[in-house]
Amino acid sequence: MIDHKIEKLLLKVQKPGRYVGGELNSVIKNKKDIEVRFAFCFPDIYEVGMSHLGMKILYSQLNEVPYVWCERVFAPWADMEEQMRQNHIPLYALESGDSLADFDIIGFTLQYEMSYTNLLNMLDMAGVPLKSSDRRSLSQLVVAGGPCACNPEPLADFVDLFFIGEGEEVDCEVVELYRDFKRKNGTKEDFLAAAAQISGVYVPSLYDVTYKEDGTIDTFQPRGNAPAVIHKRVMMDLDKSYFPDRFVVPYIEIVHDRAVSEVLRGCIRGCRFCQAGFIYRPFREKSIDAIDRQCRDLCENTGYDEISLSSLSTSDYSKINDLLDRLMAWTEDRKTGISLPSLRVDGFSNELMKKIKAIRRSGLTFAPEAGTQRLRDVINKNVTEEELLKTVNTAFGGGWTTIKLYFMIGLPTETLQDVEGIADLAQKVVDAYYNHPNKPRGKSVKVSISASSFVPKPFTPFQWEPQDTIETIHAKQRHLLSSIHSKKIEPSWHEADTSFMEAVFARGDRRLGAVLLEAHRRGMKMDGWQDFFSLQKWLEVFASCGIDPAFYANRKRSFDEHLPWDHIDYGVKKSFLMEECKRAYANKTTPNCREACSACGASCLKGGICVESR
Repeated sequence: MIDHKIEKLLLKVQKPGRYVGGELNSVIKNKKDIEVRFAFCFPDIYEVGMSHLGMKILYSQLNEVPYVWCERVFAPWADMEEQMRQNHIPLYALESGDSLADFDIIGFTLQYEMSYTNLLNMLDMAGVPLKSSDRRSLSQLVVAGGPCACNPEPLADFVDLFFIGEGEEVDCEVVELYRDFKRKNGTKEDFLAAAAQISGVYVPSLYDVTYKEDGTIDTFQPRGNAPAVIHKRVMMDLDKSYFPDRFVVPYIEIVHDRAVSEVLRGCIRGCRFCQAGFIYRPFREKSIDAIDRQCRDLCENTGYDEISLSSLSTSDYSKINDLLDRLMAWTEDRKTGISLPSLRVDGFSNELMKKIKAIRRSGLTFAPEAGTQRLRDVINKNVTEEELLKTVNTAFGGGWTTIKLYFMIGLPTETLQDVEGIADLAQKVVDAYYNHPNKPRGKSVKVSISASSFVPKPFTPFQWEPQDTIETIHAKQRHLLSSIHSKKIEPSWHEADTSFMEAVFARGDRRLGAVLLEAHRRGMKMDGWQDFFSLQKWLEVFASCGIDPAFYANRKRSFDEHLPWDHIDYGVKKSFLMEECKRAYANKTTPNCREACSACGASCLKGGICVESR
């Protein structure tokens, strides 16, 4: 579907396979049969977007609706964007080659705050007006969903409606409503008012916000019949939830180039820094039969020879050993590998180790998150040093020599002693290897430690906490480096500058719309990539807008402050998050959902582990 003019440009760019379409299992439809054209936009490059499971699910589901054609649109890399702008070629969808401006609905998935400038740049590349108030007709409706939609306010000026929660049902309901309005030549204003009545839909233009003198929110008022609270949508029975039997297979290598089967949603653990662990509650599992069937279908229809069992914590699947037995019964003969990401330190048993050993021999990754037991209790990690050392000893006995440990720097109440604890714990893992009686002969150990900067996120017990300043994070990173005394330990960390901006937009309000617009005018984009990100440019933008980014990132918030996302309900009570924050400062842990119900509020959703445990 790509025309000759675009083909010429592909000779001048890296990785032209990003821009050609026509892959196996991509969907082509006759435009004459289509009433609603939906552009599924991922605001990052092809290799990242094509790895995203949510896009695979919703792309296939929408294309099963006869009157809908869903197509894929990705952000081009700088070389392709330069060629497109020079040759007046608008941003186009891969299936048809048509401009993004030709679509009825333009949908974005929001996975990362630093992709917000890409959203604006993608609209601009197609000549679509950026602000929702400047798009008057029903066409070119801009919608968005995904985890970052839990605080939609920074994008309120640009997005017409947000999907709150899981999209399998609500997306289709909105598309059906759109078709009805399009048939009767309805107005955008009337459509948005009607869409706001669908559970899980938030229309920001239907709400008025006022601010106090100190910059915090004073009032947040709905207009007309808009609901005061928007409740998330959730798919309670994952066996009955839509899942495709095939994925689009890319021509080029992507980040996660394998079949992916979702085994569960949610998390039982309640780590106090983890947004996903709260917004995806309650914990729900698929049956072994469903997972096995979906894995078989995907392998047969894509040709992939590796399956990734996807979840927030795969080893928390209650029947993980039985599941692996079922999958290995046919994957071994077909020489199909099985990948288990998200393993817990306390979920790595001898039985599981033997199964993993049979299906994968790459390094193992665990996430203690903090270097001392005190700080692990603060964040409710519920993992002890003894459990970690027992786990790595099991791994070393099984032949592994490479261990990666994930930590965070800048967690609430963290001290330099806690930072030293990261290096100390890594050293104990190294020592455990050399003291192991059955360690692999002739091999040395490698322990990688990755320390990301803590970012306070909405809907977590730490949503009120300040982020460490960039200078403090840098000092802690230097202290960590000076605390490492073994060449067997390889440290790395995320840039504090990027984490600072992530915190700003994670907890921002509507006033950040002006900042994003000014950043776009100055050509800022691809901020998730170090090749493009510039903190200095961002600080200049904030200064020009008269807004202090530290107000959003580095300020501790009181429990009685009206937060920008307080009108959104993800099923977890704000009072519970407050109590968890207080327990953090008391170094008290909370049991996981299998051990005891902590009355977080998710039982109001009437399903998952909340019901099973009762």
